[in-house]
Amino acid sequence: MSAAAGAPTADRRPGTAAPAGFVLAARPDEPVPEAAAGGADPMNSVLGKVRPILEAFTADDAALSLAELVRRSGAAKATVHRLAQELVTWGLLEREGCDYRLGLRLFELGQRVHRQRILREAVQPYMEDLLLITRETIHFAIPDSLDVVYLDKIFPHRGLNAESRIAGRLPLYCTGTGKAILAHSPPSLFVDVVRGGLKPVTRHTVVSPGRLRTQLDRIRDEGIALESEEIRLGYASLAVPVFAGGTTLVGALSITAPTYRMDAAGHTTALRTAALGIGRSLA
Repeated sequence: MSAAAGAPTADRRPGTAAPAGFVLAARPDEPVPEAAAGGADPMNSVLGKVRPILEAFTADDAALSLAELVRRSGAAKATVHRLAQELVTWGLLEREGCDYRLGLRLFELGQRVHRQRILREAVQPYMEDLLLITRETIHFAIPDSLDVVYLDKIFPHRGLNAESRIAGRLPLYCTGTGKAILAHSPPSLFVDVVRGGLKPVTRHTVVSPGRLRTQLDRIRDEGIALESEEIRLGYASLAVPVFAGGTTLVGALSITAPTYRMDAAGHTTALRTAALGIGRSLA
């Protein structure tokens, strides 16, 4: 599963303009709209009230009651009820008895996101090849603020089917893909990550800024990240960054397997070859 303490290498400049259709995720230090920066209260807008209702659902929630939506969103019951009814009309929510669930319309809209669709189409053939070669779980993730978001994941029957999921997110600092991205990103992202807090997920999670910096320096020098039991006990991830056209960082590709089965030496070449192939297809 799967920035830097030092400057990025000359031929892999994360600041390089991305090809058409590829705009990297907004950085935490970029200007934010006035409403979010202390101007008008975003909760006074309709969208500001709708957002916490939709975001009340986690990946594990099949449906939520009105009372639970009120509790999680922090909005008044009458407001939540009125907006939920409108969201049902728009297809963004659906009724399940007395409860609500996310609507199919959200899935339809998500599939129209241009960058993610093109990226998935580009990476899937290479991920399938890696799956055939390794018979282990394959991830492709992109950066978003201080996390990685898993754009795609494929696994064999014996593969990892927990912790990560498509459209799920995990911290940059303790995942294989996250470390690969962090090591090849601007130094300011490392500062933001440390400022956000390095919280232990397992007893093996690296929570020392100095140790993380050293780890990222090594990843940047070697071009490959190995994370072991930092996000889930008994599992390790081998990850490499993916550069569109060899210069623009777009994400990271990883192989995840039980620690006893992880063949880092045997899988490195195949992983790097796949990453290069994806990069060329995005040029």
